[in-house]
Amino acid sequence: MTGQSGAIATPSATPSVVSATRMRTRSDWTILSNHGHVLVCIAGDPDSRLRDIARQVGITERAVFGIVEDLENGGIIQRVKVGRRNRYLINVDKPLRHEMISDHTVGDLLGVLAFNDHDRFNELAGA
Repeated sequence: MTGQSGAIATPSATPSVVSATRMRTRSDWTILSNHGHVLVCIAGDPDSRLRDIARQVGITERAVFGIVEDLENGGIIQRVKVGRRNRYLINVDKPLRHEMISDHTVGDLLGVLAFNDHDRFNELAGA
């Protein structure tokens, strides 16, 4: 549609709608991804159930299942059956995946985020 000046009129969002959308998007992020959150939960309790991890992280049990599969396929965790439950072992020597930080290990990350007690960290690492 053209006006008297020959310019094409285009619909535009009002500034308040755009601002509200930007504000919502910018406030919903966290430093760690859901993968990182799930890993920290597992480090804190290697016998955690998926539903408990899902509640802590704030995602669905199905999403946690997919993340656990990703972590297992990536060699970061290993699932061990203990009766009817799973226990998760963490490969603390596994390098972090992104090339910018691949000189650090999963253990380096968890040592900072998940543990204040070196004995608990060494137990997790199997040391």
